[in-house]
Amino acid sequence: MSIDRRDFLKLGGCAALAGGAPSWLRTAIGAPATPLASKPDYSIRIARSLIELAPDHIVSTTTYNGEFPGPLIRLKEGQPVVIDVHNDTDAPEQLHWHGQSVPVDVDGAAEEGTPFIPARGMRRLSFVPGPAGFRFYHSHRVAGSDLSVGQYSGQVGPVYIEPRHEPGNYDREVFLTLKEFDPFFSKGGDMAMDFLRPSEREPSLQQRGESAMKASLASGQAKGYEVGYQAFAINGRMLGSGEPIRVKSGERVLLHVLNGSATEIRSLALPGHSFKVIALDGNPVPHPTEVPVLWIGTAERISAIVKMTHPGTWILGDLDDDDRGRGMGIVVEYAGHRGKPQWIKPAPFGWDYRRFALPNAKAAKPDQIIEMTFAKQNAADNGFNRWTINDAAFDMKTMQPKLQLQYGKRYRLRMHNASDDIHPMHLHRHAFEIASIAGQQTGGVIKDVAMLGGYQSMELDFTADQRGLSLFHCHMQLHMDFGFMALFECA
Repeated sequence: MSIDRRDFLKLGGCAALAGGAPSWLRTAIGAPATPLASKPDYSIRIARSLIELAPDHIVSTTTYNGEFPGPLIRLKEGQPVVIDVHNDTDAPEQLHWHGQSVPVDVDGAAEEGTPFIPARGMRRLSFVPGPAGFRFYHSHRVAGSDLSVGQYSGQVGPVYIEPRHEPGNYDREVFLTLKEFDPFFSKGGDMAMDFLRPSEREPSLQQRGESAMKASLASGQAKGYEVGYQAFAINGRMLGSGEPIRVKSGERVLLHVLNGSATEIRSLALPGHSFKVIALDGNPVPHPTEVPVLWIGTAERISAIVKMTHPGTWILGDLDDDDRGRGMGIVVEYAGHRGKPQWIKPAPFGWDYRRFALPNAKAAKPDQIIEMTFAKQNAADNGFNRWTINDAAFDMKTMQPKLQLQYGKRYRLRMHNASDDIHPMHLHRHAFEIASIAGQQTGGVIKDVAMLGGYQSMELDFTADQRGLSLFHCHMQLHMDFGFMALFECA
């Protein structure tokens, strides 16, 4: 019998295959396993739950430990951890440890070969957390046209890996997870585009993308499906329905903000206050900088200190009036102050990763440059847009590696976006350095997700320091499910 890797991993309860398999694989495919002798450091349970976003708005979704977001998991850098993951649903699951340098069998991506967490079963995971900083965990199931699974569900939770030496220049921490609920399909739709800096577009990329779209529409094809949402929440509560963030005048509050969306880019502002950004995706920035607005791509995290020097009752919320009005915000209440929370829209502000780099910073020369062009085929897959990397969509059946890497070498991904969409690009099991944006050089800013602007180019540098397969993809679920992925293999 000939089966590919994906089909093999899907064999949930096949005892014939399980008999001679190692213990971790027997557990993964549902065969009886030896009882676990020790207690885990954490247990995560995947199950359907009811989440009260507001007293008059309750949603049914899949969650971790019956809550949204999933429980904050605090780990120590370099200290081994054991986590049991129980799956109480009827479908195999993948739990991805986003931003960590962990082995393939733990990372949580079937495309890499991570065993599934079997339906009505469990897996015990053992790994060494790292690197330090703000990470998170989430489902990595393929959703396709099913808006109830994958990142559309409530399977998102924060992780904080404590560094060996914490400077502690703040009074307290607050973790915020931004998320949309009640998704629906629509045709077309516009994405916020004008906030990214630099803003210059490449004429050749724009001509290619616009020509392809015009030809598709001229042939009678409608625009491809997009996803919208009816409810918005921070920490699982719509604006005005949850407890406020209570602060005291003079406090320095460290906000850890996670965009747990499946597809949305989010903004965040607090009237009368600024955010001193100290880390992006959990990695300290070379040049901590104060900004009036945070822009956070899908799966990005920002850690920023806010000095509480403007007493009152305020809305910390999204710039979009409709999204904020439908829940994307949280009240910040100073001690001794009551009354209706106030919102004042800030002046337009351009988001530029280079703000957080040192002046004139420049990334080191790579050993190899890899050219990649991303393109959209409008409504080409049963009404869904098909996405390609160098004219090829990822094949979910064969899942063949696109690039062969050599361990220890430094690679530069020179990415060209021939679409008008912003793409938050993510590389599993690695961090990367932003080397240039729209032709302008930079260096020193380390991330694991970076927003590539429409009709722009960007360069990301990384060292191939993780052996085996690593998945590279746009973190928008609707894009990655329809072709926007590639596998890198490091010998």
